[in-house]
Amino acid sequence: MENPLIVGALLVTGAIASIGAVGGYVVASRPEYAQVVRVDPVRKAVTVQEQECRDVQVTKKKPKDGNRIAGKVIGGMVGGVIGHQFGSGSGNTAATIAGAAGGALAGNQIQKKMQEKNTVAAGERQCRLVNRAEQQIIAYDVRYRLDGQLGTVRMYHEPGRRIPVKEGRLVLSDEPEAEKKG
Repeated sequence: MENPLIVGALLVTGAIASIGAVGGYVVASRPEYAQVVRVDPVRKAVTVQEQECRDVQVTKKKPKDGNRIAGKVIGGMVGGVIGHQFGSGSGNTAATIAGAAGGALAGNQIQKKMQEKNTVAAGERQCRLVNRAEQQIIAYDVRYRLDGQLGTVRMYHEPGRRIPVKEGRLVLSDEPEAEKKG
């Protein structure tokens, strides 16, 4: 095998194979994941409105007879009977009518005062809106190690213990559109 052409071809073939092996090793030795070193939640203060309800005892007036008919009727009857007892002869009718009118007026006023005192206790649910301050997690600042180098990235979900890597770059699939373009 003293032919220089054959020796040269073998050397070139060997060099190409070596370069391919080194290149393949470099590609194969690229990490598939970055190791997460630290995760810090990014928080934002927000106001949350919620309904707060409680059961309370309240005192209410009982439903009223607005015209106080019962008081007028009973008072009129009692007044008529009393008026009839005091009248005599032709004045008997006038005394009866006057007694009935006076009794109706008195019965009306008596029923009014009695109704003002009539109350009932009842349970009632009272609700109101209240504002509550709250801290919400909006993102995570993640410190990671890739190929011995430390880096930081903001992620919008918890990354876990490692982050996928493709062609030497982190794969971050959850970035908002504004963050991807910016």
